[in-house]
Parts: sequence; C-alpha cells; structure tokens
Amino acid sequence: MAHLPQTMRAVVLRGQGFDNLALEDVPLPRPGPNQALVRVDAAGICASLVKMIAQGNDHTFLYGWDLSQFPSILGDEGSVTLMELGQNLQAQNLQAQNRQEKYSVGMRYVVQPAVDAVPVNHLERYRDNGAGISKIACGYTLPGHLAEYMLVPEEVFTAKCLIPIPDQTMALAHAAIAEPISCCVSGQFHHMHLQQEALTKPRKAVAGLKRGGTTVVIGLGSMGRMHVDVALAQGTANLVASDPMASRRDRALSDFAAKAKANNCQLKVVHPDDLAAEIHTSTGGRGADDLIIAVGHPKVIEASVPLLGKGGVANFFGGLKHGQEFVSLNANRIHYDETVITGSSGGTAWDIAQTLTWISEGQIDPSRHIAKIGGLQHAIEMINDVREQRLDGKAVLYPHHQLKAAFEVPEWTAQDEKSLLTGAH
Repeated sequence: MAHLPQTMRAVVLRGQGFDNLALEDVPLPRPGPNQALVRVDAAGICASLVKMIAQGNDHTFLYGWDLSQFPSILGDEGSVTLMELGQNLQAQNLQAQNRQEKYSVGMRYVVQPAVDAVPVNHLERYRDNGAGISKIACGYTLPGHLAEYMLVPEEVFTAKCLIPIPDQTMALAHAAIAEPISCCVSGQFHHMHLQQEALTKPRKAVAGLKRGGTTVVIGLGSMGRMHVDVALAQGTANLVASDPMASRRDRALSDFAAKAKANNCQLKVVHPDDLAAEIHTSTGGRGADDLIIAVGHPKVIEASVPLLGKGGVANFFGGLKHGQEFVSLNANRIHYDETVITGSSGGTAWDIAQTLTWISEGQIDPSRHIAKIGGLQHAIEMINDVREQRLDGKAVLYPHHQLKAAFEVPEWTAQDEKSLLTGAH
C-alpha cells in the first residue's frame, strides 16, 4: 500500500440540497477481510444524482440513513481497477475452481450499483436496523464512484456485482457508461413475447424485442438514443423513432443510419405528428410489436399505447413526476389485442455483463453517447449541467487526470481518450 495515498478526493453529500455538496479530501478507505479497494478510472454523471441531492435523507434508497451524521460519497456509474483484496477474498481466490470465480488485482471491472443484497455494515444507521431491506446502492449508503478510490463492501460481492470487463483494453469512459446503457438492455429484456410453433403447441415466453418485428422508440434524448442503439443490437427489422425536436431527430439519423443499414434494419425518424401514419405504413396496419416510451409524461403515454399491434409490448421507461402518476388507458385494447404493459427501472449484473459484451464486440458504440469530459474537480459543475438540462448526452470524468476545464464533445472515442490521457489531446 506504500504507493497509495493516505487521503483521496471525493464528492460528498452531507445533507439535502446543493449547499451540502462538496469536493473534499477524505481518508483513503481500507478494505476489511471481505472487502476490496478499487481505483476509479472513469465515472459517469447520472440524472439520479440530482434526485439524490434534492431529496437528501428522504431518498428511498437511504432507508432512514442520516447524511448529516454519515455523509455519502456519490456516484453510481464508473469503471474501476482492483487494487487490493481483503484477506478472506484472497483465500477464496486460492480455492476458486476457475478464473471466473477469481477477483484479480490489476484487472478492470464495472460495479453494478443496484445491489440486490441485505445490508451487512452499519445496520444501526438504517431505519429499524435494516429490517426488510433487500436492495441497497452504491453512491447512496454504499460508497460511490465520484472519488479517486472506492471501497467495495461485502454486499457487492454477495450480489456478484463486481463484473469483469471482457476486453481489458476497452476505453475507460466507455466502460464507465455501461451502466446507463445496461438500463436500456434491462428495459428491452423486460419485453416478453408469447410464441407458438403451432396452435397445438404450448406457448413459450421469449424475452427481448420481437426479432424481425417493428420497434418504436418515443423520445430521443440521451436514454432514448441508447434505446435505439440497443434495439439495433437486438436485431429488430424495423425501427421507428420519434421526437418533437428537429435537432434530436437529425442526431438520431446521423448516429444510427449506417448501423441500421449494416444490421438490415429499416430506420425511420419522424415528428410525433407523423408517428401513427408511419407505423401504419411500416407495419401494413398491424401496429408496433415493441413500444418504448422514454418520456415521462402522462399525455405521451396515453397517446403512444394505441400504437401497439396485437400481442405487442409497451414499456413505460420514463418515470412520471409526483402528482402525475396516473394515466388513462383503453382496457379493452389490452384485453382483446392481448397487449402487455411493462416497465423497468435500473438493471442487474447480467445487464451490465451483456452491455460490456456488446461494446467489446462492436455492437454498441458508447462514444456517440458521451457529451462532456472533465476531471473530478468538475463533478459538481457537471451535475449542475444535468440538473439544468444543458447536456444532450453523458458527462464522464477522470478522477486521476487534472484538466484545467471541462469541455463538451460531439463524441468521445477510444483514440480521443488515449490522446487526453497521454497529453496529446
């Protein structure tokens, strides 16, 4: 540990609101027997940070945790390098039967921040000593990525949320935004289509978008474009995307027209006023097989669900604001057309592993989803960018790289990152 510092910089939240947010020097965490220490190589700025800061102690994932007494290091997106294993984890490595069961110092990983495990540490800080809690999260009551180093506690290992990057040469920033992309993977694999080889055969539920079908994406903001990217990786035959903003429609075409052609997919990007007519034409009047509503607005949901065809699936991907949670739907369409309404929020370790595989295979290109680059000292600036909706894409920072100023980019390739980190940018 002689090569590691005694302290580190971290973005710390000590209560509700931006007045309680600061970049601080804090002691370097030391891993216990069943824990690990990782270096944060790159970290993404997620919109969920804004909600966490605004709600403070009232946030659902805090479960009564008092930030004024026990502050949180924020950050639920990032790529890391394993620096040190606790003694028990070292012993487990010696007993591991294959490489997949081992955690190797020097290897790079992505942490799934939504940890499906009961809390082990600091039970006294939770309401009712943690009774009834089955999911906790990094950047909330577990340490987050907006720091130079991060402690990986027992819960992360219990839930197998430390996921190896299959291509260890993958760009740091690309691996860092695997988590938000994986939310789209999770959303699309919540779609279930019933299939029968013949009417006398049993039905089988097949997860994912209907292969050879028509997928519709409503909303082409950052997450909507990620949905387009993931849908093209899945092999949809027709993809219709819609957004009222001409700049977003133009960007979607620019980003994905070549990929759609290479994947034998017919891609159409239209204004919402033209969406129903385009779906009618594209499907011969049958309607959409898969509908992803990446907009959190009740009127958009109500107008979009009728676009489904028989047996289609609609995903309410965009969450609704408090007080707007109720929408009106035609129940008879669901009944007679056998449509399915689903939703998704976040993902699992499998979703991140699948995302990393698709990135390593070139099926998904994260470079097109990155809009701003900075260092750890620019984290609060970047969070404010997200809060004020000044960015149309992801912000990524490098905690160990000093930059005079953060800067916006049209894309961020592996070569761009290499030039920055070697001083040639």
